[in-house]
Amino acid sequence: MEIDIPAGADPLTHVWGVMVPGIGPAAGALSLAVYEHTTLGLREFEAARLCVARINGCLFCLDWRTERDGEKVEEGFLDAVADWRTTDAFDVRTRLAAEYAERYTCDHHNLDAGFWARMKAHYSQREIVELTMCIGSWLAFGRLNHVLGLDSVCVLPSLPGS
Repeated sequence: MEIDIPAGADPLTHVWGVMVPGIGPAAGALSLAVYEHTTLGLREFEAARLCVARINGCLFCLDWRTERDGEKVEEGFLDAVADWRTTDAFDVRTRLAAEYAERYTCDHHNLDAGFWARMKAHYSQREIVELTMCIGSWLAFGRLNHVLGLDSVCVLPSLPGS
């Protein structure tokens, strides 16, 4: 871990709350909001999230599986995300979510008209904005936690309904 944490302190609470009280709680609220308020399908959501986690290298994010109403994606879903271009485990929307996550995080200057035409054929504008905000959140906070070494000690609070 790159940040000194006082003995007995929770690393995430200390870094995200105590060290930057004007920023951390707001960032934490956004991070939780993407889980609490998303309207995206679980498979699309997880494909994008896990794609970003793979790129960020966030240990916690790679291990985490979002649960909704007692359901999670199947075993092997992370492998399908790694192989999103050719896997037969994904429908068009799930594949596009993974593609968008990868391109957003690695090559955002090259989101071309052909890509946007495919996205708009399968996602509403509201869904595109929502997915974009989710990807941005995962990119920023997963990378922050990995860079500072917090991902090895990260534990998220329980979400309502979990």
